[in-house]
Amino acid sequence: MAASSAKRRHKVRRRADMSLLGGIRPPIAVLSALLLSLAGITALGFGRAGEESVPKAVMTSQQRFAEDGAVAMRASIDESAADLARTAGLFNAGDPAQPDAVVDKIGSVYQKWVGTAVVEISSGRMLAARGENVPVAAIDTSKLSEKDGLSPRMVRLANGETRLLSLQLLSWKGQPQQLLIASSSLRFPGISLGKFRSIAVIDSTGRILSSDGIPESEQVLTEDQRTGVERSKKQLSAFAKVAAKRAEEHPLKANDPGEGGYLGVSGSLRGDTFQGDRAVAGYAALTGPEPGKGTVATSLGLTVVAMVDVAEDPTRVTDPLFGLLAAGALLLIGALAVGVLLGTVQRPLLRLFLESRRLTRDDLTRPVSVPRFGEAARIGQALERLRRQLLGEREDAEGAGGPKSGRRGRIGARALLAVSGILLLVWSAPMLLLLNRADATAVVPEQITNDQRERTDTLSDRVRRSLNEGHADLVSVAGLLGERTSPEDMTKVLDRTRSDHSRYRSLYVRTGDGKIVAQSGESPRLPEDKKSENKDGHPFADPITVLNDSGTEPVIASYAELPGRDGSTVIGEFRIDFINSLLKRPGLGEIRVVDAERRVLGGNTGYLAFEKLPSARLTELAAGTSQKTGISARAGGIVYRDGGGVQVAGAAPFVGGGAAKSLNWMVVSWQPAAGLAIPEYSLQNRTVLAGLLGITAAAACLGWLHIIVVRPLREAAKQAEALADGDRRTVLYPRHHDEVGAISRSLELLRQQVLEQRKRDGAGATAPAAAVRAPAGRN
Repeated sequence: MAASSAKRRHKVRRRADMSLLGGIRPPIAVLSALLLSLAGITALGFGRAGEESVPKAVMTSQQRFAEDGAVAMRASIDESAADLARTAGLFNAGDPAQPDAVVDKIGSVYQKWVGTAVVEISSGRMLAARGENVPVAAIDTSKLSEKDGLSPRMVRLANGETRLLSLQLLSWKGQPQQLLIASSSLRFPGISLGKFRSIAVIDSTGRILSSDGIPESEQVLTEDQRTGVERSKKQLSAFAKVAAKRAEEHPLKANDPGEGGYLGVSGSLRGDTFQGDRAVAGYAALTGPEPGKGTVATSLGLTVVAMVDVAEDPTRVTDPLFGLLAAGALLLIGALAVGVLLGTVQRPLLRLFLESRRLTRDDLTRPVSVPRFGEAARIGQALERLRRQLLGEREDAEGAGGPKSGRRGRIGARALLAVSGILLLVWSAPMLLLLNRADATAVVPEQITNDQRERTDTLSDRVRRSLNEGHADLVSVAGLLGERTSPEDMTKVLDRTRSDHSRYRSLYVRTGDGKIVAQSGESPRLPEDKKSENKDGHPFADPITVLNDSGTEPVIASYAELPGRDGSTVIGEFRIDFINSLLKRPGLGEIRVVDAERRVLGGNTGYLAFEKLPSARLTELAAGTSQKTGISARAGGIVYRDGGGVQVAGAAPFVGGGAAKSLNWMVVSWQPAAGLAIPEYSLQNRTVLAGLLGITAAAACLGWLHIIVVRPLREAAKQAEALADGDRRTVLYPRHHDEVGAISRSLELLRQQVLEQRKRDGAGATAPAAAVRAPAGRN
């Protein structure tokens, strides 16, 4: 029995001598390492928040501006190619038309081409031409039947300008095939440049094909201005070379992760300084609207480069001294917090671990060194009582080490952890909530406000042009639906038009008395029995209008009159999702399309149709921007500062001709300055991040310590006191193989020793009594 007990004690002691997995040391060591790392990050990171003379937000804004230009260029080229193909298809589906009639019809409906021509393919003879001379000699008609023989191509003219030629076939039974050619310049449609920006489209070699925004040398007056023009041209050419090289990269390698919003290659460039201004540029390669889907425009290998001069700020927003002071404070507070853990939790626990092992080895001569605080003091007192019991001494309740000695204390390990947590919170909370707040001091660069205004103006023009394109499509369709066109043929034309353009939810032909004779798509929302509203017999007053003023979504419709059919019109109802898709541009925040009464019709994020703008300031901005300045209204931009923070906003009314002009719509955009990479907000974000990291490190390590050490320690204290009070039946099991687990194993060995001592004492007491009773029995 004794041998078995000794063997069991040896086994438990061997397990106690094992290398500790976990325990009290790792959480404290990890906390120390994290606090040292955070102090280093704080000291090195804060000084870099304002080192750049041109803020990152300005650089990113130029990248977004170039992306807007690339999107507009791609949409314009693809739209032109689609319009020419659809027009040629409609002509081919009808009776043979004269070449002059074809080019006249195209010129009356679309004003996007600088020149059009019809050429007989077999002979190469020019049959009709309008506008600028089309470089027909650059087209090899013998290769039109090959693959991609009708693909658009770029041709460089003798004057150095570049033209994009779009080709389509005109085929009628019994007549020679003809080639329809449309020539267009590579200029940007509706891009608002502001006063100091230039933009260019380049090919894959970096050659500038078209540019805008830089005047010619003979257009300026002074020598300094001519020097500036020459410098701008050289800088734009240098940017073009670099952008063309970078455009060859893969989009995932070229764009930073998380930048998002553009599927192609894009970025920003930093140039030289001139008279205190630094040239910065954004570039973006033309890419398709969907991942992996190419278009006519993307096959040309074009890239857009947008350049602007930005005033540099030579001053630094932050001083490295703040980072050094914050790091020093963290080291001081962290050392104090770790010292509390080492002095009041770790050292007493390790001392108890050694004392408990000493008692299990039958070293009972010295009293147990009892810690001063909490659970460690309770366990130490219990160990001292167990030592006295093993020595056979009578326990004195009033003596040292007794249960009423008052040495247990009220401060437990949880309170000590809380003290350490509060110390770390003293540093983290101000960093998280108080220091380096930017809302009151943030300086929003003027270029950011200008870009917000100009990009909003570009977006407004894009929406207007899209509506005008939709109306032009209807005019083109109406011109091909003659007096003898049957409803079945009308339906075929409407189906083809709707499949070619995703902007329509419904297309239908409506007579003057309100009867619908042909339809494609969803059900019309214009009442069928409703007769014409105006004296001209048109279904509504303006070419494009909103049919309702309430409901879940606005019904936007356009019409074109059918010639020679007594007031019949072809009506197209636009999908609101199509308009909303035009507004999805990154870097502009929330965007809304509003009507003349400032009611919301569309947006890039969630909204309610016909609701007001979300703030009175935005309504005031929209109202002020709609006022005419000179010939027409102009776009506006502003920075708001109020209790809700700093906001950058822009508004741009519809400016320009076309059917959409009468709508008097406007595009309004706004975004919080806190989301921009402005130095003050970068400093605030880094300060908040440091505070979050401090709180996270404290919560993780102190929580780890509480779960792994404190909770088992509290349970071990209860078991130790119960054992000292006489509970010999409860077997003590360790939760973890660490210091607390080793103390629990030692308590279990002491429990076994106490039981063995009781058995020995009981055997010694019964042996003399048996000896006395035996002689009495024999008598």
